[in-house]
Amino acid sequence: MQIIDILVNCPDIATADTISAALIEQRLVACSNRYAPVQSSYTWQGKLEHEEEHPLLLKTRAALAQQVEDAIRALHPYDVPPILRVNIDGANADYIAWVYEVTRDA
Repeated sequence: MQIIDILVNCPDIATADTISAALIEQRLVACSNRYAPVQSSYTWQGKLEHEEEHPLLLKTRAALAQQVEDAIRALHPYDVPPILRVNIDGANADYIAWVYEVTRDA
């Protein structure tokens, strides 16, 4: 059994909370953590941008990663949402079992 974390930055709290609730309700993720805002700097369409973003960490089965990414893309307002998959090398067995219990089969 393999779990992963998926990290996505959101433009505001409402977007982060909408994505979190939808993915939990669809049983695509077991849980989420919305972190304090961060200041992001990046180049977009040839222009240097500085924006506040709200990191959202999602925990799920590795086999659900593509479905989670597809759902994020459908709900996220960015043309190119920053979706990062982070492999988990180890976690306690009871936590992994819980993630599998509350998420759907791939």
